Amino acid sequence: MNDAHFNIISKDKNSITVEMINYDNTLLRPLVEEISRDDSVDEIHYYIKHPNLDNPQIHVKVKSGKPQSAIKKSIRRIDRIYNSLIDDLEREEKRLNVSK
Repeated sequence: MNDAHFNIISKDKNSITVEMINYDNTLLRPLVEEISRDDSVDEIHYYIKHPNLDNPQIHVKVKSGKPQSAIKKSIRRIDRIYNSLIDDLEREEKRLNVSK
């Protein structure tokens, strides 16, 4: 994934729409699912106008707090999950190497 980044399309007090540049469903679906678990989030929409021509966008509306904070918190939670998976895999590799 080269040069992946966000572009803010629109933002107000309770909502934000973000275009995801150089991202694919592999990362975006877990992000949208994680954002939807946030109690402060009222709505989350993920859409692509045309899969070959347009970048995906997510729209987040919150009941409280800042919408960009909900996205940031979700990214941090996903990061912890993936880091935990890496740690688990490394422990398993060590365990298997010790038993040989």
